[in-house]
Amino acid sequence: MIGCPIPDLQVYVLDESLNPVPIGVPGEMYIGGAGVASGYLNRPELTALRFVANPFSGEPGERLYKSGDLARFHSNGDIEYLGRADDQVKIRGFRIELGEIGSVLAQHRHIKECVVIAQDRDKRLVAYVVPHQSQSPSANELRLFLSERLPDYMMPQAFVILEGGRSLPLTQNGKLDRKAVPDPDTIPGTQEPESGPPSTEVERIIADIWRDVLRLDKVGIKDNFFDVGGDSLAIVQVHHRLRKVLNPDLALTALFKYSTIRALSEHLGQSQPESSKTISQVQRRAKQQLEARQVRSKRGTV
Repeated sequence: MIGCPIPDLQVYVLDESLNPVPIGVPGEMYIGGAGVASGYLNRPELTALRFVANPFSGEPGERLYKSGDLARFHSNGDIEYLGRADDQVKIRGFRIELGEIGSVLAQHRHIKECVVIAQDRDKRLVAYVVPHQSQSPSANELRLFLSERLPDYMMPQAFVILEGGRSLPLTQNGKLDRKAVPDPDTIPGTQEPESGPPSTEVERIIADIWRDVLRLDKVGIKDNFFDVGGDSLAIVQVHHRLRKVLNPDLALTALFKYSTIRALSEHLGQSQPESSKTISQVQRRAKQQLEARQVRSKRGTV
């Protein structure tokens, strides 16, 4: 419950046509009044999306702010907050605006239109792309394009290219018809490339620590830490051990941001101080520590 609006603001709970919904019925909150800004600085597209003409005011130019929050009125005038109405999702602890990924992807010169959705069953990000007829980018090309502009946790796991004059399926209201989009699992070549084994010394060190902490037989360099069984407790253990054998200055947040062996290895390669030990020395130390733990573990089971 968030109570009532302050005196210089008006709060409306509206449906998709900007009509007030009945008491007790969920709708989206819109804010009006003197406290509403005129828009976002240097972001005209976002301003047009979020600041709309106020249909309840006779004053020219007055606007409502489209909050993206779901709410409903109670009979006593209190407002109950129900969550987000827009396309913000939470994946692996990160809040992600799907529209932000889509807007970056749409900057690719060969893309006519696109949309990114999160599949409900496993919160997997899927990008649906309609290319220009003259040029059709591959999934790998799009993945590389996004990797240079977005963090790893915002990377779609699948790219569906709608070729041959196909377009995004829409409802009668002009919105994406989520029930009509093709399942990426049924389309060859849309998935993240198969994750291969470690190929560098740093990748092998990270993989050894992952396997030991998560009790895995094998991991690939493109496997996501949280997809293979990692959690907040395990990542603290991994962080502690990586600081011992690779870089004492490694930040815990880096393991959330670079959540694959390949991405973390590249980050460590860039952040490794010049005075650090050579990789061969680090590898020997890591191997000795892992072997010592394995010996202690076997003794404990005897």
